[in-house]
Amino acid sequence: MQAKETLFADLVQGRAQQFQVPLYQRTYSWTEKQLGQLWTDILDQAELLESGEKASTHFLGSVVLAPSPQNEATFPRWLVVDGQQRLTTLSLALTAIRDHIADAEPDEAERIDDEYLVNKRKNGSDHFRLLPTQADRAQFAAYVRGPLSEQAVGGAVAAAYSFFRRKLVEAADPAAPQDVFRIEQAITSRLTLVAVTAERGDNVHRIFESLNNTGLKLSQADLLRNYLFMRLPTRGEHVYETYWLPLQDSLSNDELEQLMWLQLVLDGDDRVRRQDLYAAQQQRFERGEVSEAEIEAYIKKLYRRGALFRRLLYPDVEPNAAVRGHLHRLDTWQAQVTYPALMLLLDRRERGDLNSMDTARAMSYVESFLVRRMMCRVPTNNLNRIFQAVPGQLPLDMPVADGLHQLLSAENRFWPDDDELREKVRTAPFYKFGRGHQRKMVLQRLEESYEHPEPVDFAAAQLTIEHVMPQSPGDEWLRMLSEDVVDGESPKDLHSRLQHTLGNLTLTAVNSELSNHPFERKQDLLQGSHLEMNRRIAATERWGADEIRTRADELTDRAIALWPAPLRGVGRAERSRDWNLAHQVLAALPHGTWTSYGDLAAFIGSGAQAVGNHLANTPGVANAYRVLTSDGKVSDGFRWTPQDVGGDVRARLTADGVRFTANGAADPAQRLSADGLASLVGEADDQADGEEDAAQHTPESQGDQTDADPFYLQLVAENSPERRFFRQLAADNSRETVEAVRALFARWEELGGSIVTVGNDTTGASLVLGEAGAPPSEISPVSLTPGCGLGGTAYFNFQWLAVQEPFTNSSLRAEFLRLLNELEGVDLQERQPGQGPDPSFPLSVLEKDHNRELIVEALMWFRDRWKGRGTD
Repeated sequence: MQAKETLFADLVQGRAQQFQVPLYQRTYSWTEKQLGQLWTDILDQAELLESGEKASTHFLGSVVLAPSPQNEATFPRWLVVDGQQRLTTLSLALTAIRDHIADAEPDEAERIDDEYLVNKRKNGSDHFRLLPTQADRAQFAAYVRGPLSEQAVGGAVAAAYSFFRRKLVEAADPAAPQDVFRIEQAITSRLTLVAVTAERGDNVHRIFESLNNTGLKLSQADLLRNYLFMRLPTRGEHVYETYWLPLQDSLSNDELEQLMWLQLVLDGDDRVRRQDLYAAQQQRFERGEVSEAEIEAYIKKLYRRGALFRRLLYPDVEPNAAVRGHLHRLDTWQAQVTYPALMLLLDRRERGDLNSMDTARAMSYVESFLVRRMMCRVPTNNLNRIFQAVPGQLPLDMPVADGLHQLLSAENRFWPDDDELREKVRTAPFYKFGRGHQRKMVLQRLEESYEHPEPVDFAAAQLTIEHVMPQSPGDEWLRMLSEDVVDGESPKDLHSRLQHTLGNLTLTAVNSELSNHPFERKQDLLQGSHLEMNRRIAATERWGADEIRTRADELTDRAIALWPAPLRGVGRAERSRDWNLAHQVLAALPHGTWTSYGDLAAFIGSGAQAVGNHLANTPGVANAYRVLTSDGKVSDGFRWTPQDVGGDVRARLTADGVRFTANGAADPAQRLSADGLASLVGEADDQADGEEDAAQHTPESQGDQTDADPFYLQLVAENSPERRFFRQLAADNSRETVEAVRALFARWEELGGSIVTVGNDTTGASLVLGEAGAPPSEISPVSLTPGCGLGGTAYFNFQWLAVQEPFTNSSLRAEFLRLLNELEGVDLQERQPGQGPDPSFPLSVLEKDHNRELIVEALMWFRDRWKGRGTD
């Protein structure tokens, strides 16, 4: 075996060659956690390139290669024994960059293709530089080859590609733009790999087993400890017993490693990454002759700061009540990203540079910085850099607390002021950003601000977030909202805009009892609440748009008092950030989906007309043509910008997997609502720091379910292609309806059909016969939507069937309709092509066993007619 250090560009560039992932390898499996960390490393390297610093490259890991049995002298082929996850991810990142610049820089896009992704003069599977394992091959090829096909829907490969498309749009934020070609350079020439090449006679399977053999690896803390005590030949035993052993006993190995990293940051190294801790500290000690006394001083300082670090981990050990309160809230927020700033404050207090009152004041700025940014939907992607830079950037000519206030108020820190906070509380869908525990903490602090004489014990209370105006409004709610609509907006559109705003949210322990009841019923329950905010809601005569906005203004006043504002005179963050969020979510639209102007407006807290104007006048917005009217039509006012590559909009939509009914409307089952759009970026933001967002699995994020519902937890844990569809279904429908749909899907699959769900955020499912994604050899009689606030619905695709053999025969369509109308509670009327949407009925109809038997019989009849087409 031969091993050498290399770069991605050096590995894959040059002559035509191919890297093949063997069948015994697992499928591609990187998630947001690994992708987020890699993206952070890429941006770090891109910044180093921009600054011209001669810093070390980032070591990404190893790649183990062996000659393929198909190897040819003129076309080398390599088996990827280890490292396929890295190679696949980097290839997808470059594919996303190619597509990101394709319209504006077609020559550069072609260069990326030729240099890294394809063998230009090879055909078939030989065309691809990287050939993933069999299960991933078709989907990976679909993205590299383009344009996308149905094979590209869903899966880890699609999710990774979508991640990079969204991050590239985010990186192009006008407020802090990053050069896309510098990002490409960072990927290809700043990420170091160790390429281990096996000889032809080596046992590849033995190598694979050895590489993947489980075992405990030495951590960064282990390596650094060993290094330090090798440098203490005479003082080692005393230092170990006096400082190191107590420190090691008080912290876990991971916590000790984090403390060592924080020590480097506090000492002024604002660029060191935790994974580079050992190398960075070793480099500092080897810059000159380091005595045992200096090593001992380092460990002694580490020991002293270990006691301070424990206060971040266990706030109850902090003696001062005000500081303890802030530490508790930041711990609840899971704000580990702020540790450099918090450690600096505790360290300076211990040194006597500030007292506990000023320490608490400085921590209030940190807390406000996080809370206001979350409430105003500022992305979290740069928080690590902001707080890691605090020790090195803190002004030296003013008190510590004032210096931190000024530093965080800098214009490029995007700390929202009072005006922006007031606007966002009124308009932004608070419920769809941040993490569940963070949203809950904001509401808890707002409740505490009323200073009720008998406050609720929040630690003991089982409180969840409640929508006062429910997510699934009944007729009474819609009638009330009809009194508040303006400018031709429908009650449903108004509901979509207001339902998730802070003014419509509260905390309650009787979530299931409140449910979707009319406001009068909710008033009675809220009146008996121990929470002051609920009593104030109950004292309101009605609960419409004006009341929600009035409460939003009241809560904003309290938020402004609780969380201090940035210093004046540094300017307010531009609204372009909202448009950048819209650009991100459009870039992340999964294949086979579309959205409406109203949905996109509700997602960013704007208006449909403003969204239309922005898209019409902003060149280069990815997937802008996939924003349609609410009935699935291309807007009469849609125009390509002069800089965009135009063409027939409907043809572009069809190529992107959007289906059309006979009347020319996009399939409603493929529409992503505002909630669906939020999940495309919301979950990613939740996991930006490498942790899975438990809030996405808690009841408050899923239609106010209860923690004790084992059926709901079963749905959340289920690892099937329909998982997201069922999560939304459970959020918006009764348990009986969800069980009925699951039973229907099972029977359909028994009949030889399949279930096709839409994208990463499933907002629709279709019953399909034939080879999915290969029209005309597939057909779908039924599409289902989970509700997204309005209850689940079954749509019968009659207008599509009208042009599909053998159902172009009107008598067959009529017979199918008759069979469906035998279901109790169903009365469907076929519409002629172009005359309104397809007929539908509520999914709750399927709760009755008899109705499920009848619909299965109708579907069997449908299957038999379709399979027998052309035999008459």
